This record gives sequence, C-alpha cells and structure tokens, in this order.
Amino acid sequence: MAMEIKAIPTLKGKEAEHFVKAADKAYKNQNKQDFSKHVLEARAVLKKAKML
Repeated sequence: MAMEIKAIPTLKGKEAEHFVKAADKAYKNQNKQDFSKHVLEARAVLKKAKML
C-alpha cells in the first residue's frame, strides 16, 4: 500500500520573520547546559556492565 506524499508547509511573511527571530534568539542563548557530568556517569555504568 503506497503512502501519499504530503506537501511540506512553508512559512511566509510575519510568521517566517517571527520564526527566524525566535531561532536566532535560541541560538544566541548563553544558558547552555553542561552534560559532561551525565556523560561520565553513563560511561561508568557502561563500564561496570562491561559494555564499554
């Protein structure tokens, strides 16, 4: 059974401008999270399970 190919919606006008502004704001956000502690914990678990 074939699936219908749907068109990809495109933002135009004010909606597109708002999206770009929000994306730029999110990209420039300096409150980035540091996951290095979680990576170390995950590696310790994998090492203990002899999967690493």
